[in-house]
Amino acid sequence: MTHNESTVRLTVGQAVIRFLGAQYVERDGVTEKFFGGAFGIFGHGNVAGIGQAMLQYQDEFPYYQGRNEQGMVHIATGYAKMRNRLGALAVSTSIGPGATNMVTGAGTATVNHLPVLLLPADVFATRSTGAVLQQQEMPYAADITANDAFRAVSRFFDRIWRPEQLAPSLLEAMRVLTSPADTGAVTIALPQDVQAEAYDFPASLFRDRVWHIARNRADRAALRRAAELIRGASKPIIIAGGGVIYSDATDALVRFAESTGIGVGVTQAGKASFPHTHELALGALGASGSVYANAPAGEADVVIGIGTRYTDFTTASNTLFRNPDVAFVNINVAEIDAFKEAATPLLGDARETLDELLELLGDWSVAPEVRAATTESASAWRSEIDRIIELDDSPTLSQAQMLGILNDAAGERDVVVNAAGSMPGDLHRLWRPGSTKGYDIEYGNSCMGYEIPGAIGNGLADRTRHVFGLIGDGTFLMLSQEIMTAVQEHLKITFVVVDNSGYGSIAALSETRGSQEFGTRFRERGEGLRHDGARIDVDFPANAASYGAKVWTADTADTFRAALEEAKAYDGTSVVYVRVDAQGRFGGSGAWWDVPVSEVSELESTQRARAEYDEEKANQHLYL
Repeated sequence: MTHNESTVRLTVGQAVIRFLGAQYVERDGVTEKFFGGAFGIFGHGNVAGIGQAMLQYQDEFPYYQGRNEQGMVHIATGYAKMRNRLGALAVSTSIGPGATNMVTGAGTATVNHLPVLLLPADVFATRSTGAVLQQQEMPYAADITANDAFRAVSRFFDRIWRPEQLAPSLLEAMRVLTSPADTGAVTIALPQDVQAEAYDFPASLFRDRVWHIARNRADRAALRRAAELIRGASKPIIIAGGGVIYSDATDALVRFAESTGIGVGVTQAGKASFPHTHELALGALGASGSVYANAPAGEADVVIGIGTRYTDFTTASNTLFRNPDVAFVNINVAEIDAFKEAATPLLGDARETLDELLELLGDWSVAPEVRAATTESASAWRSEIDRIIELDDSPTLSQAQMLGILNDAAGERDVVVNAAGSMPGDLHRLWRPGSTKGYDIEYGNSCMGYEIPGAIGNGLADRTRHVFGLIGDGTFLMLSQEIMTAVQEHLKITFVVVDNSGYGSIAALSETRGSQEFGTRFRERGEGLRHDGARIDVDFPANAASYGAKVWTADTADTFRAALEEAKAYDGTSVVYVRVDAQGRFGGSGAWWDVPVSEVSELESTQRARAEYDEEKANQHLYL
């Protein structure tokens, strides 16, 4: 600070909260408050430091109470996603297991490029107490603590050993949190004694500060190279990822597709980036997609990736794009993603880059027969969805039929939230989003446990939408307690608990990989050492009701529809429990996912699966 600058005497904890409450973001002329408050579970490491600060400033900076530290980070992730990365929540925990419980949540936020601020407590900076309760001591390095585990899953990490270090750390944290390219989990570890230590901070640190979100333009020479490559293509395809949504480029993508006639396949993150009913909408692409998108992708000579990370699900483990001459054009704000697949990289904002690329392409478009083939595939897939979700005379609903009924019940602005398991794949193929922000499937980290807190985060970020949180029975048993948080905050959320008798997704994968569903069903131990006894029936409705939610059960199409109608009308947190056919799956995607099978085995099922694996593996190659 300068010699004459005015100061404010605050504790480090108070300074953190004061600073967070003064941060704003601006994009396209719209300025919004960045932080919506903080979640916290208090223990000895943070109750008298950052906890005291939250108490002191609770009227200006909302405090939310969570049930589980991982769950709180997932809430913050869902909040940031609904806010289109233009808003975030902070999360405070005590030292030890309270802090390390957040590591999985941090990884999930960072994988998905979503801003969350983590404030774990840490050991004493002075070391005056010696080893403290819950400290992990390292015999080779006294300055390492358990919080160093966050380094691998954070976009920015710091530990505040002295109050003087706080100001530059907070500013760097905001740079990362508001960066379209670098955002993710930010971790600032706060030693217990430093949290409560007073310091004369410069008053300017706490002024209202606006962080301007730039729309960076791609290099003009790179744009010309990309336009030339596209003009030379005969069968191009577009892959729309989450970056399309985060940059508000959905309208620009529609203009680009309509002008060029190029079909659009979508990733999980980009599912709602292109209208489902559009004639060029090929739908879900990749290992969880459909043959209607994957077949054109396999023939494509130019792939235009927009805001996608090209994970193994999108590329079918590098087997999807089979044209030997295929080339890639990647539009992305992050260099690491723009250069993937040896692409022609367009480093820039998706909305601006699409418009500038379209200007260079002029009146160029694909041949009429190529456009006609795309519209035929898109129409055929929509008809196939209708067939898959159509009700039949089966006594139990299939998961696809259940999703069809739920989709029909959802309004245009309603939100569906889900994560790991078999439902993400079914949702990727079958769900028809009503709006751009109506689809939140966490599949970057495929994190079981995101579903309930993620739905809460969406609900906190926009209370005008009805949120449907889809939870499998396996996930419910992992992280269900945040239902109480939804009740506590009076959120209008309907959690749909779908019981398919165990870890259904992995059961199906295990079966196809020769492992016979081993360890994937919830059964008592039977004869000998095997888990092949009677099914364990958990009373999921009673569990949900114990958190204070209003609960309905359903076992047929009619009772499920009626339950959803009543749940939507209920002004609070509701749960609908429905059991589905554990074997009720539909056809594959026409794409592959590399899950290695044992090369040698005594089991015939594994031997067969290995032969199939070797056959598919032969189609795998890098795009160089």
